[in-house]
This record gives sequence, structure tokens and C-alpha cells, in this order.
Amino acid sequence: MDGKQLPAVVVRSTSAMAFHPSPTQGARLVWAYLSTKRWLQTSITALIVWTLYYCVQSSYSPQEPEAHNVDKDCKDLLCGREAETLFLSIPNEESALATSRLFASEPHMAGTSGDFETAKSFLAILQSELGIEPLPGDLPIFRAGTRESRSATLNIPSYTKPMAWVDTYFPILNTPLNHSLEVLGMHGNPVWTADLEEMSDETDPYAAMYATATPAWHALSRGGEALGKLVNVHYGRKQDYDALLEAGVNFTGKIVRRAQELGAAGVLIYSDPRDDGTVTPKNGYKPYPHGPARNPTSVQRGNVHFPSLYPGDPTTPGYPSYEESVRMEGLSRPTIPSLPISWKNAEVLLKWLNDTEEFAVRLVNNVDDKITPIWNVIGVIPGHISDEVVVVGGHRDEFIKVLGASDPSSGTTSMLEAVRGFGELLRDGWKPLRSIVIASWDAEEFGLIGSTEWGEDFTEWIKDHVVAYVNIDTSVSGSRLRTSASPSLAHLLMQTATQIPHPTSEGRTLWDARKDSGTLFGDDIDKEVLNMDYAADLSEDNLGIRPLGSGSDYTVFLQYIGVPSVEACFTSTLHDPVYHYHSVFDTQRWQELYGDPTFSRHVAIAKHLGLQVLRLSGDLILPLNTTHYSLQLEAYFDQVVTLAAAASIDVDFSPLRDSIYNLQAASLDLDVEKAEAEHKTRAALKFLKRHGQYCRTTRTTRVIFCELWKLIGKVFHLEDSDLLFEPETGLQEHSLLKALEPVRLVNGKLIAFERAFISKDGIKGREWFKHLGVAPGKWLGYGATTFPGITEAITFDGDPVVVAHEIERLKGAIDNLVEKIRVHT
Repeated sequence: MDGKQLPAVVVRSTSAMAFHPSPTQGARLVWAYLSTKRWLQTSITALIVWTLYYCVQSSYSPQEPEAHNVDKDCKDLLCGREAETLFLSIPNEESALATSRLFASEPHMAGTSGDFETAKSFLAILQSELGIEPLPGDLPIFRAGTRESRSATLNIPSYTKPMAWVDTYFPILNTPLNHSLEVLGMHGNPVWTADLEEMSDETDPYAAMYATATPAWHALSRGGEALGKLVNVHYGRKQDYDALLEAGVNFTGKIVRRAQELGAAGVLIYSDPRDDGTVTPKNGYKPYPHGPARNPTSVQRGNVHFPSLYPGDPTTPGYPSYEESVRMEGLSRPTIPSLPISWKNAEVLLKWLNDTEEFAVRLVNNVDDKITPIWNVIGVIPGHISDEVVVVGGHRDEFIKVLGASDPSSGTTSMLEAVRGFGELLRDGWKPLRSIVIASWDAEEFGLIGSTEWGEDFTEWIKDHVVAYVNIDTSVSGSRLRTSASPSLAHLLMQTATQIPHPTSEGRTLWDARKDSGTLFGDDIDKEVLNMDYAADLSEDNLGIRPLGSGSDYTVFLQYIGVPSVEACFTSTLHDPVYHYHSVFDTQRWQELYGDPTFSRHVAIAKHLGLQVLRLSGDLILPLNTTHYSLQLEAYFDQVVTLAAAASIDVDFSPLRDSIYNLQAASLDLDVEKAEAEHKTRAALKFLKRHGQYCRTTRTTRVIFCELWKLIGKVFHLEDSDLLFEPETGLQEHSLLKALEPVRLVNGKLIAFERAFISKDGIKGREWFKHLGVAPGKWLGYGATTFPGITEAITFDGDPVVVAHEIERLKGAIDNLVEKIRVHT
């Protein structure tokens, strides 16, 4: 008997001590017991050795494993194109049509019960498609600023499964009470009263039902009454006002379209049919709903806040509109009343202007201003690199009690088609490299409020985590693809568009749709309108992509925080059926009859949107082209030099030029660093893939070995044996992140590129806008002005000292950026 084994038996086995047999019988029992244990020990050891040998041999088997047996994480990362192929097979016309009808069948103006219902519908779709199990009890709807709301966003990097919730903000909105517009004769008596509402027969049942549901008015307009002479200021551009001032026109107390700064009493805004190109009754086209031309009673509603000052809630500039937030008098709201009117009414007023008889115009616009809840819907798909986030967003609210089949429901439809594609990928086991946030913004039509409040609420988190923003607004209102982006995303936009088939023309791509121009022609067309259409194309870069100004939800991301942003949509041309923007005629019937009868354009935008998100969230190296960006800076530079020369402003631009050249050189070096980092990382990931089956079988071996060791422990009565060989957890995730370290360093430089143009001091006179590279033009509405500080110093200040200061500011930002991205050898 082994003296070393006996104490173990005596100590560990109370049953051996409990028997009191005779010595001879006891010896036989002990011998039998020990023999049995030796047999079990030998058998178990042999089983372990055999199992280990089999597992190791299997891991080095030359037979290629089947695709579905490859480790999921490795497969998803290394086979991104397979994920793209599956994604592109999901969005379809039938589903898009059903979604459009769901969201465009009832009014859902921001802050209304209809709006709240669409928020819940969007939340339910996210939960269903992303596999989010709804929790029992109340829906996850949180008041902004509360612990629940802030935790939901701030904890995004820690999520391991998809999540969705609703954030409620409380901005100031308004609704119409009553309004009127009259022409007063010489003695102050009304001689004409305008019918301010739109009119439609049952040909379009949607328009007929809601034509008079709510008075037509401007969101965030000032309530009150205005009385004065009428002045026609054409398009209300700076050059239009300048021409009238040179002609001696006095704006004080006048009713004009946009002249608050010049002392006007009120504003009337209308859509001129000459802007409709060839699709007019003069060329034989019938007005809608009986044809594709403009309905003469259509009214283009809109908000009249000043987008070039700051977006969002006018009463909380720079900070979020919580329910208890301190409010201030909003400087971005007008101080004079306004009304939108139809061409039918404008035509009457213009005839009065041509008459010699003295008359005045009285405008009444009474509104109800109040703090109103709005609802942003947020969804999250966690990625492997959870602290890098791609945001895709679009607004859900329509304008002022109209149905908004194009704006915004076409965008909502395209986004949800993309979400369906992401959902299918998730069900197939996909996990993106970076996390994806899906946002349905509210109150965009009141001045980009939902997205701006969220951005102001989580500014630091966005700075730390968001690598890019993909925007969707109106996805379909015509036949031409319009593309706008930060220069670093221009190539991604183009490359992904070339991979999507043209929605209506075989043998062409979505990218080719940039040249489409409609099919409705005629001899009568306004030359000034043609020139403006041509001038709009001049802002495009050499790829055919425009810079982003404002007017949609990318504004807070790009202009306030420095997140590269991108947007693409089908827009109306001078030869398309007239798109009744912000009118009651933007209906489901118009969309199905004229806008996108097959809904193939909705689907094309959905695929393009999703493909960009997949690349941004899945490519090892972020698809941000800093070299193209640095070359575009040179083009912007040439523009301001030309502008200064035309204004006879003598300043030295050469230091700024040298800084741009240094940035171009540093970016070229960064391109080399990107390629080397990707090569190293792919080699490491290839190693992980090659040993993927080995990793899987090794994990299986550990599990088997652990269970066998537990059995040994039971036989030998070893305590805590289950802790001795616990299978490793998170091994592959750790190995994956370790392999990604080289590209993480490079991606940090790419992310820093756009951020570098953010100045804490902002643009002079409108400091909310902080991007020194691009901003909405001070007089361009939504249009973009590049190098805004320098451009406006030349255009408005005309002072060489101010221009030199702005040059130095931009130069300093670029020099700092060169140091950030410099490749150190």
C-alpha cells in the first residue's frame, strides 16, 4: 500500500473511518477501494490525453472549414463585403411603399400627438428589426437631463447588445391662432382680402382632407400685426437689397419679404412659378392635382428663424432645452411678423404694385408660443470597438400639419429600409467593428431643434466618440442625385454610389444620376432661373460634391463639434414634376404618381445610406480622405484670394498658403502610414483567422478538460476544483482589439482632422458656428461659405486688419493640425 495515498483516503473519506471490520476483511476492502480508484484515475487520464490529442490534431487539419463553422467574430470582420452583399439584398420597393404609407398618412408636426405616435412607431420598428426585447412596463421614454436619459447615451460604449429609447426635450415652439392679409385703399378701408389657405378637390384625397386643417403660417414667426407700403425685393438676396437701396428705396415700415435689419414692418414670402423651370401652364402642363405643374394656391411653409446665427431652440443657445432650463430671449427669432402666401395671392399684390393708386398692406399673424415636448428616438448597434461610433440620422417630423410624403417621410422610409438591412445582418450573426447609433430627430422643421439639442446635450461625448455622421432628410423629391459632404467623405460618397445600380436606367449607376434632369420640357423658361441653377453647380468640387452649409441635422455635428458629415438625396430639377415643398400637396398620392412611382429611388438611397454606414463602421482604416480635404483647402484659398483682390484689400496670404502646402505634405505621409498600419493589422487578423478553428477547438478542449477535472474532483473529493481550469473568457475580443492597435492610432489622426477646424471663439457675429473651414453663408440661407471668417471679413468688414486676423486664426488651426497628424519616424 502506498503510504502517501492512505492519509488522503483516511482524511478525505469519512466512510472509510466509519467501518469497523475485522483487520483481514478491512485490508481487503481498502485494497479493493484503492484498486478501483487507480483504475478510474488511469482511465480519466487516458481520456484527457486522447481528447487533447484529438482536439490538437483537428485544429491542424488541412481541410478548410465550412463558412458557417468559421468563428463568427473573425468572419464578420474579415468578410465585410459579404455583409454588404447581404445588406444590399434586403431593401425593396414593396416594403418602402408600405413604410411611406405608414408615416405619410397622418399629420405629425413636432410636438403633437401624431408626432408622439410616430416616435413610438419608430421605436417599435427599431426594437423589432434589431432584436431588442421590450422590457415589461412603460416604454423607455426619458426626459432629457434626467439620470436615465444621460446614462442611456453616455453608456453606449458599454453596451453589448442593441438598445433603443426616446429622449424628450422641451423647446419653445409655436402654433397659429389666426391670420389675415388685406390691401387697404386710400381711406384705410379693405379693398381686397386674401384667402390664405390652400385648396384642392378630391382628386388628391389627402390634400383635400388636410388643406384647411391648420392655418398656413411660419414656424417660430413673431406674432402681431404689420401695416405698411409694399416693396418687392425679388429673391431677398443681398444683391437684391443693395440694388433697391442704391435706387433710394426706404424700407422703414414697409411690407417686404426679408428686411428686418432694414426696418421693415413685416414679411410676405411666396414661391414664384418661374422657379419651376419648364413645368408650367405656359408650356401646357396642368396644375396639380390634375397635372405636374404647381397648384397656384400652394403655400410653402417654413421656419423663419435665422439659421446663419444659430440653430436649435432659440431660447437655449449653446445648451440643451431641458424642461427646467433657464430661457433667454431668442436672438435667432425675427422681431417682425410674417406670412407665407401662394402665387395666386402674390400675383394680386404684384399687380397692385404696378398700379399708381396709393394702397397699404395689413398683415395679421397671431401665434401661440409655448414650451412643447419633442421626441428623439435613438437606437444603438454595439461594435467591437465600442468607443468609436458612427451616427446615422434623419428627422421624422413633418411641417405644420401637412403630410410630408417627401419631406421627411421619404427620408424616414429610406432610413428604415436600411435599418431592416442591419437587422438582417444581426440575425445572421454580424457585429460591426464600430458601434452604430441610429437617430430619428424631431422638430427639424422648427430649426434643427431635435438634433441640435442632443448635440448640445452630449457635446463632449460626441467629441470623444463619434467618428462620422451620415444624414438623411428628404430622400426623394425629383430625379437628380444631389451630393454634399465634408471633403474627407467625398470619395466614400462617390465610391459607394458607383456600386448601387441606377434606380430607373439599366446599365448606369446611382452616381450617374447626378446628371439626370427630368423629362418635362418646354420653350418657356426664365433665364435668371437657368443662371441660378448653373451657379449652384459651381460650388461642387472636382468630384461633383458640394460643401455642407446648413438646413439639415448634420449642422450641429459638423459646424459645432467638427464631425465629418455626408448627405445624398434625389432632388427636383427644372424639368421634373413640381415638388410642392412644405405644402399640403406633398402627399402620398403625389409621391406615388410623380415623385417616385416605383419607389426604386427610395430603395437606392436606402442602399447607399446603409453602404456608407457599413464602410464607416466596418473598414479597418476609417474611409476619411484627408488628402482630398487638404487639396480642397487650396481651392478655398484661391477663392478668398480672388475675393480680396476684387475688393482691393491688400493682405499677405502667403503664410496661409504655406501652411496649406505643409498640410498637404503631412497628409500624403499619413496616407503611407495608413497603408502600412492596415497591412500590419491585416497580417495580424489573417493570423487570427488562420488559427480561428484552432482557437475554437482549444476553447472546446478547455471546456472538456474543466468538466473532466470536476469529475476527478468528485472522485478524489478535491475542493474548489471547478476553479482550477476555468475556460478563458473574452480571449478573442482581446486578441482582436490588440490586432487593431496600429489602425486605432492612425484613425485617431483621421478623426482629429475635421476637429482641428473647430475654434472655441467661433465665427465673428455668430459664434455658435465654430468651424473655420465651412459655415452656412450669412446671406446664403442654407448655402455654404468656405473659409467663412476670412470671406466675411472681406465681404462685410472690408478691413485689412480684420482679414489678417482671420487669416492668422485659420493658419494657426492648420499648423496645429499638421503637428497632430505628422508621421514621426
